[in-house]
Amino acid sequence: MENTPLVAVAAEHDAACQRQAEELAAHLHLALAPLADNAFPLLLVVTPERLELRHTGPRPPGPIAVDFIGGAVGFRRSHGGGRKQPLARAVGLKGNRNPTVVDATAGLGRDGFVLASLGCRVTLIERSPILAALVADGMRRAMADPKTVTIVTERLRLLSGDSRTLLLAMSQTERPEVIYLDPMYPHRSKSALVKKEMRALRLLVGDDTDAPALLEAALATANERVVVKRPIKARAIAGPEPTLAIAGKTHRFDVYRII
Repeated sequence: MENTPLVAVAAEHDAACQRQAEELAAHLHLALAPLADNAFPLLLVVTPERLELRHTGPRPPGPIAVDFIGGAVGFRRSHGGGRKQPLARAVGLKGNRNPTVVDATAGLGRDGFVLASLGCRVTLIERSPILAALVADGMRRAMADPKTVTIVTERLRLLSGDSRTLLLAMSQTERPEVIYLDPMYPHRSKSALVKKEMRALRLLVGDDTDAPALLEAALATANERVVVKRPIKARAIAGPEPTLAIAGKTHRFDVYRII
């Protein structure tokens, strides 16, 4: 879907940004467009500060960028409940134990970064090259900040590609203790489209109709457990029943222990 005319690369009016935009467009095999071009629903915009994904058209929502330093992720890093939060408990963080994790549906990288900030070594896998580019830009900026440089350089890495293929190709020594999945849940009402990030992600990747196959690949790869994030009232992904579920306020984490 990334190679259809949904997205083009643009630059703010700066020579350095223009050069970076040209390189990025060539790397992603996307068109290079003027900043004011409304021919594409989304523009991947190079600015002097960061890489942004912007909606076009009348009254667009604000830009989307990956920020691992401040904002919501920075707040979660400092005040998100630490190792007692539902995500950490589901992954199996206990005492000083920090399992290796593959976040196979990385999206904008937030949950994976939170796990890395808690001590896990995390591999992010994102199949959308556009989302992967946003995450890579967020990691680049986080490496320049003293609060986050160690988290990114020592405990976080990013792969762009199909998770099923990459998981099943892992050797025994490469396989993580935990695989984390947060597949796109099919929306049932207009309210699911309100959030600007959800609108953009649905345009880029659609619903994850292959979630059962990805769960199967994860169960065949993980050494200890697979954790699947679901809306609190949603059914489990088709396949084996979860071993247990850990509920948060709006989501729950289905845990599949590997026997």
